[in-house]
Amino acid sequence: MRILGIDPGYALLGYGVIDTDGHSLSAVDYGVVETKSGEPFPERLERLFDGVSQLVEMYHPDCAVFEELFFYHNITTAISVSAGRGVAILAAQKKGLPLYEYTPMEIKLAVTANGHADKTQVQHMVKLLLNLKTVPKPDDAADALAAALCHSSMSAAAAEQFRIH
Repeated sequence: MRILGIDPGYALLGYGVIDTDGHSLSAVDYGVVETKSGEPFPERLERLFDGVSQLVEMYHPDCAVFEELFFYHNITTAISVSAGRGVAILAAQKKGLPLYEYTPMEIKLAVTANGHADKTQVQHMVKLLLNLKTVPKPDDAADALAAALCHSSMSAAAAEQFRIH
């Protein structure tokens, strides 16, 4: 199974693609889709949409997994990130992928066995689980890989409760 993990963002949208056969895991690719702060809002959203669409076309994942938005102190940032998340979901939906979402706590629990793990612990476990030489950078890419790893640890029946309907 090939899983596309997405860490929603507006300036940086993290992605991670992993393969799993139920026993072994491997990273296919990871990185970010970046938008520029000076670009108009609609153009930034279009860049995110096109970026996710291109990832789906390039890697042909079996599903897409999104980290749920949690909490932002700045409402303007929350709205922008939510819009970015929305266009990423739409891009994957238009490609016909099954969509899943997990909270940050669920992802941390699946990857580190500690729902309150810090970023460093998550990054270290992503590196270990995927047998990478270094910790994935930037953080957004590591978070996207963690989301994909979380989904890979679910049985098909258990994953259904996390499907975006």
